[in-house]
Amino acid sequence: MADRVLFISWGTPVRGAEERGLEVFNESLGMFGRMQQDGRIEGFDVMMFEPNGTMAGCIQLHGSAEQIASVRESEEFRRTMTQASLIVDELSMTGGYAGDGVARQMAIYQEAITAIPQRA
Repeated sequence: MADRVLFISWGTPVRGAEERGLEVFNESLGMFGRMQQDGRIEGFDVMMFEPNGTMAGCIQLHGSAEQIASVRESEEFRRTMTQASLIVDELSMTGGYAGDGVARQMAIYQEAITAIPQRA
């Protein structure tokens, strides 16, 4: 079961590069689909947002820690993200936790707060 996520978000396309942006977006979806079929990730979700001036959309990759690390190190992924960084503003990739991973992170957090004196 997937306990990790890789959250990839982006902002506004670079003016004049919108067509290439759409191509890279579609190539990315194809790459993630192949990764899922090959078992390199457990799945992925794609979201597009209403115009808001901040975030245009995001993709969440779901998998194990090993799967997500492998994706991040794959040359195909790095090439695609490099292309994306040239045609959208605010490209961001953040690793995180999902499923059972959330409970483990919360246990670590709870343990850490016990070491800090609490104010009333």
